[in-house]
Amino acid sequence: MSEPVFDPVNKPKHYNSHPSGHQCIEITRHMNFNLGNAIKYLWRTDHKNGVQDLEKAIWYIQDEIARLKCEKRET
Repeated sequence: MSEPVFDPVNKPKHYNSHPSGHQCIEITRHMNFNLGNAIKYLWRTDHKNGVQDLEKAIWYIQDEIARLKCEKRET
């Protein structure tokens, strides 16, 4: 079996290296912006920016929590 071809725009390695064989976008396209971005940063942590990606994931999760709390107050 041949190795997958990676393209930095259309098929970046850090989004296609998961042992499941799935691409990150296959999962995140079914989520809202904050959750999709959090998953994206978690997905690529070991292949790109490590701790910085974990911190970015936390930021998006905290933003989603704040959004949901605000939404709950408005109802």
